[in-house]
Amino acid sequence: MTIDRYVSAATRDNTRRSYRSAVEHFEVTWGGFLPATADSVARYLADHAGRLSAATLKQRLAALARWHWDQGFPDPTRAPLVRTVLKGIREEHPYRQKQAKPLAIPQLQQLDQWLAGQIAEARQHDARRLGTWLRNRAMVLLGFWRAFRSDELCRLTIEDITLAPGAGMSLYLRRSKGDRQAEGRLYKVPALRQCCPVEACQDWLDFLNQPSGALFRAIDRWGNISNTSLHPNSIVPLLRQLLSDADIDAAQAFSSHSLRRGFATWASASGWEIKALMEYVGWQDTQTALRYIEAKSPFEQALMQIPTEVASAAGQPRLASVSEPSYRALTVQLTLEPQRPRSRKHHQARTVIEAHCLKPFEMEQQNNGDYRIEVPATSDEQLDEMMDDLIDEIHRIASDKACWVETLIKDPATGQAWD
Repeated sequence: MTIDRYVSAATRDNTRRSYRSAVEHFEVTWGGFLPATADSVARYLADHAGRLSAATLKQRLAALARWHWDQGFPDPTRAPLVRTVLKGIREEHPYRQKQAKPLAIPQLQQLDQWLAGQIAEARQHDARRLGTWLRNRAMVLLGFWRAFRSDELCRLTIEDITLAPGAGMSLYLRRSKGDRQAEGRLYKVPALRQCCPVEACQDWLDFLNQPSGALFRAIDRWGNISNTSLHPNSIVPLLRQLLSDADIDAAQAFSSHSLRRGFATWASASGWEIKALMEYVGWQDTQTALRYIEAKSPFEQALMQIPTEVASAAGQPRLASVSEPSYRALTVQLTLEPQRPRSRKHHQARTVIEAHCLKPFEMEQQNNGDYRIEVPATSDEQLDEMMDDLIDEIHRIASDKACWVETLIKDPATGQAWD
């Protein structure tokens, strides 16, 4: 029972639900059979090409791979046919990822003024609604100035908050999407003259008057405050309703990520360096940060150009050409096991993988058994394709040698990973 508990805890609830839904879609909705073959998975992808984005299809493949791995079956999603079909779908059905509209500072000020008005009105005429407005104001301002996701706002607890009136606030978030090692992180929140998250949280905590428990709790229409936290899925409709009631245009175009994108856009326009912004928000990858920043930020274009050498006597740096490859130092972790007891073919597979797959990339074996490789790529898209092809080739060799293989390639500089 204890083992099952920890095995379950190793996978996040959202991941578990999405994987379960994906497997059910393949088996029940589409009519596939499990364990699946590479041919059936390829047909499943082809049948949904154009209707589902490539990102969604990759998530479905991850779920199917996880099911086969957990049940002890060979993983059909690693077959070259499946990878080729997915690559073709990306070519034939390019998909631009939808992004939430950023909440601009004037819109945040308008919303805050409206919420302050509702709080003043409730104090005089409708005490049942006071808690709702105090909670909503604290949640919006804290979500914006700390660029929190919906689930992060819902995980905040009162006992992990320290308030210093006039100076700021610190809070400890025990777990978040970006915290893969579940180490937790301490956040500092500034006290501001306008739209102050510290003041809003202090007002809400004074009203709540609880020593512990969820910070942002569900409240019913009669003003009864629950002991349980708001559900993350309730944040988006709540925010849209607030924006609409505050007469902010196109309220349905906003989501909880609008707070995160709004802060990132404001910070970049205010001259924040990308490193400072990434550290403040908690991003590990520069490309992830850039997706949250509006295109006209002051440093975005500079980030896309990497100085390579000092050129002329004038002392001007020469910028890398778009077609000139840059080298990425990556680490490769390989775990090989034979499919049959007492077989030693996994040793043969490792030798072939080293010679055929890794040595062309200037392979160096580390003391911990991992490998270091140097990969040239002119773009992130090209790098992704190269890594997919490399992993496919590793799995093909392992399959030929009747071995199970688990591959993890990581970029230590950015935290990006391929598996």
